[in-house]
Amino acid sequence: MPPQLICLAGPTASGKSAASMQLAQRWPIEIIVMDSATIYRGMDIGTAKPSAQEQAQVPHHLLDIRDPAQAYSAAEFARDAAARVRDIHARGKIPVLCGGTMLYYKALREGLNELPSADPAIRQALDAEARARGWPALHAELARVDPQTAARLAPNDSQRLQRALEIWRVSGRNMSDWLTQTPTPVLPGWRFITISLEPSNRAVLHARIAQRYRAMIGQGLLDEVRALHARGDLHPGLPSIRCVGYRQLWDALDGRVPLDTAIEQAIAATRQLAKRQITWLRSLPQRHVIDCLSPDAAAEVSRLCAQWLAS
Repeated sequence: MPPQLICLAGPTASGKSAASMQLAQRWPIEIIVMDSATIYRGMDIGTAKPSAQEQAQVPHHLLDIRDPAQAYSAAEFARDAAARVRDIHARGKIPVLCGGTMLYYKALREGLNELPSADPAIRQALDAEARARGWPALHAELARVDPQTAARLAPNDSQRLQRALEIWRVSGRNMSDWLTQTPTPVLPGWRFITISLEPSNRAVLHARIAQRYRAMIGQGLLDEVRALHARGDLHPGLPSIRCVGYRQLWDALDGRVPLDTAIEQAIAATRQLAKRQITWLRSLPQRHVIDCLSPDAAAEVSRLCAQWLAS
């Protein structure tokens, strides 16, 4: 039988961690965290990072693997996660992929095209140009050299615009050309099950998101962001500081907006993130949908996994 990999996905605040911990009570699992924010050290509250108690109960992989000043790509995640999947399986445990960064999931399951490596000097130059001219001006520049990529990016999508222009400046080839290559799978021969925790009522999920974010503020999230802000080597152009819930408080600390406004902006941005995640999830092949608002959601995840592991 091909080796098996469980993927537990869903939008933010959908109860993925609780469901994964219930799986740990039934099977010898290890969790590979599929999250582009929990990779950063010192970013614990706002990322809803698994608690020390949860990490003591079951091994969690790919947490705290980068300093906030560093970048981490989907290709790096695919490589790192695949290595841990194989290691977990070799030790007789069941690997469980758990998180909501769907680009990471796509990279692991389908593979990614080989793209030029990041160039810190070019990224700094692009950040400086964006501060001087604005991201819409750089979007217009991208439209001249890579109209296909520019057409699918918003004028203020700073992270993706930066990457597309970086690829052009590093290689002289646009991203659209690079993406015509056939991706190389990183886990060929593996059998996946994708369980997607999705809300039957988005308004309820939105209320849960607001409640959770305000709880994070009460737990000290502003102090966490203040510590990052005080370092002096971090700035809003970095992927870490662009994380939802952090960038908005950073703007408050910079004096751009009042704190109350920043909190409401963070809640709105988190809701938009959940919307994008749900759109991604709906495009996945053969996903098994469970209502994340059901009181029996975690038990239903466990039941599905039992059926699949026995099949």
